[in-house]
Amino acid sequence: MVEAFEEPGGNIVAALQVPAEHISHYGILNCEHSLSSLMPLKGLAEKPSVGTVRSKLAVIGRYILSPKVLENLDALRVGRDCEVQLTDAIMDEILAGCEVYGCRLEGQRFDCGSKSGLLQATVAFGLACADICADLQVYLARTLTKIGCRVRLECASCLV
Repeated sequence: MVEAFEEPGGNIVAALQVPAEHISHYGILNCEHSLSSLMPLKGLAEKPSVGTVRSKLAVIGRYILSPKVLENLDALRVGRDCEVQLTDAIMDEILAGCEVYGCRLEGQRFDCGSKSGLLQATVAFGLACADICADLQVYLARTLTKIGCRVRLECASCLV
């Protein structure tokens, strides 16, 4: 994102494609379809109903924002779900003619706002740590075996 920011400047929000059934859980980008990782935004929709937006590019909680966005936040009224929405403050910048970009990110992402996502992130982090990977794999293999799963886990330094 920092490299992308250096290119055009302006505000940047990180985005990933989400399944259609998850659209109502995120702020969704309104932008032209682009193969580029950086896309100028026409707007944002906070947690839209399924079927009301064309895009499936969701804001995923990573931002590079100007101080003006924080000023906009301070001036905002309560919005959707009785909350002050950051997407509304960013949308104010778009409406004022300021540049706001979506930056399409690649790779794995965990939704740590959900219990399942937090656990998935914790396991992935543990499996990536050489000092605990082997112990974690043994634990996971034993646990999965108890519920009837046949597993074979591998990492660079160990094999279970």
